[in-house]
Amino acid sequence: MRIAVSVGLLLGLAAAARAQDTPEEKRDRKLALPFLKKAPWITDYDKALEESRKSGKAIFAYFTRSYAP
Repeated sequence: MRIAVSVGLLLGLAAAARAQDTPEEKRDRKLALPFLKKAPWITDYDKALEESRKSGKAIFAYFTRSYAP
């Protein structure tokens, strides 16, 4: 019983700490995920548009937003 309470408390504290992250910290954490390292992502739209025009390739855009308070 004590172990379950301790684990629940630790998970709650971890979630509270993450809730205070800035949007930039959240973005950087997502960009550090291994599957995103497999391609050279361009996170600046204007740069991506310029590269698209040069190469003749389409832009693959991934948009996300968190509505959690």
